[in-house]
Amino acid sequence: MALILSLACAFGCKATPPTPRGTVEAKPAFPDRPTVAPPAFKIFHQDNDTYTLVTKEDATDDEIEAIVWQLRDAAHTKTFDALHLSQTFVDARQPIVWFHVYRGAKCAGEKFTKGPLPCEASYHGAGDYTFGSYKNPLTDSGVLHRADGAEIQLWDSEAPYTPTPHS
Repeated sequence: MALILSLACAFGCKATPPTPRGTVEAKPAFPDRPTVAPPAFKIFHQDNDTYTLVTKEDATDDEIEAIVWQLRDAAHTKTFDALHLSQTFVDARQPIVWFHVYRGAKCAGEKFTKGPLPCEASYHGAGDYTFGSYKNPLTDSGVLHRADGAEIQLWDSEAPYTPTPHS
């Protein structure tokens, strides 16, 4: 009888391993907020829904991330004026405002240049912050664009904003 059962299982039984108890679906990992201070930046260009910002040419990835986090904090605490960006401009968004952060000014004109692009046909921004959406005016996302082409989401854009302690 044992031989018959083992032959039957060998030709048709598909054993399913037991599901481990207490497992949780893995959520994407987001990098920790950087501890470096954001470097100074200035407005390179502004149009009806976008700021193009430039910072020092040798800004590190952590410094770019720190700028994006600084923009996020300003969006949720309504403190853009303290960053020399117009809070009125951000409040009037219909319904989104974009911030593009560049290392230096060389390629910063690529999104609005008419004629030859300054740095060839690809995007050269180092970081992006988007505030607002058609579904939720308070949603936001932050992205780091690394030199190797990788795009790193800095936080869960579906989660509500909670202030993060930082130095």
